[in-house]
Amino acid sequence: MADSPSFHSLHVQVHVKADAIEAFRSATLANAGASVQEQGVLRFDVFQDQDDPTRFVLVEVYRSADAHAAHRNTAHYAAWRTAVDDLMAEPRTARKFWSVAPSATDDAW
Repeated sequence: MADSPSFHSLHVQVHVKADAIEAFRSATLANAGASVQEQGVLRFDVFQDQDDPTRFVLVEVYRSADAHAAHRNTAHYAAWRTAVDDLMAEPRTARKFWSVAPSATDDAW
C-alpha cells in the first residue's frame, strides 16, 4: 500500500460483442449512475474506445477496499452483472490501483 492515505481504484477492461454495444452501454450507465450514489464511491467513469467501439474501460474510485466490497454487494451491481454477462465477447479483466496524486487527504477529491 502507499505510504500516505490513498483511495482504491479499479480499471475494468470490457470487450463486448459488436451487436451488444448499446445494451452494454445502457446497463453500464444505469449501474454507474447508481454507483456514484454510494457513500464509498468517489468516481465511476465509463469510457468507450474511439477506434474500437466494442471496448470499454470502467474507472472506479472508492474510499477504501471495503467500499469496493460493499459496492459488489449492491442490487444495482448484481443487476448489471446479470445484464452484461452474455454481452461480453470475452471475460472482463480488472486491475487495482492505489491513488498517488491527489492523495486521500487532498482537497482535489
